[in-house]
Amino acid sequence: MPPVPWSEAERHALAATFRQVGPDAPTLCEGWRSRDLLAHVELRERAPWRQGLDKLGKPRPGEEPRQSALAARAATPAGYAALVDTFEEAAGLRPVRLLKDRANLIEYVVHHEDLRRAADTPAPPRSLPAAMQEAIFEQLRGFATLALRRSPTGVVLVDTAGGRRLVARRGADSVAVAGTPLELALLVTGRSPHAQVELTGRPAEVAAFREFLAAS
Repeated sequence: MPPVPWSEAERHALAATFRQVGPDAPTLCEGWRSRDLLAHVELRERAPWRQGLDKLGKPRPGEEPRQSALAARAATPAGYAALVDTFEEAAGLRPVRLLKDRANLIEYVVHHEDLRRAADTPAPPRSLPAAMQEAIFEQLRGFATLALRRSPTGVVLVDTAGGRRLVARRGADSVAVAGTPLELALLVTGRSPHAQVELTGRPAEVAAFREFLAAS
């Protein structure tokens, strides 16, 4: 029997946290409560084309028509619990799940932290298995190259959990960003204020990179 993808293990962990925080918990996603985030991950799996339609009008966060309708049905405890169950179960046609870790691992670990770190007292970083951290780092390659392509400096991601390095953007002068793969994933996906990483390099390059992150 093939091993269970890490994205599936993380999906179950995310569902458990959704149950723990309830429908009205804050998230790191602007304009979204926990029920909005739940509607987002469920719609992405079940009907990604509807999620694409939501983006056409460039609505403000929390005002996406189809996602908001699903979130509204999860505003009550019973509706919320039912939607968490639906997200966690494996039934039905869910095309995105066929791509396993390639499409879902970064999605789930980052959104899990969106729930965990949004409270007034954020939850501490998780200690993830080494093999899972390695899998996250492998999936970071495409994300990092795209997200950091406009960086004013070169960027090298340094995995402090496994000793791996990834050149996300080449440049004459580079900034090294050191952290566990999970923390690097938070930075690459636009959550740098909440990512526990260390930046090193020439002061001018580090300052320019920080300014880039703040504006991203």
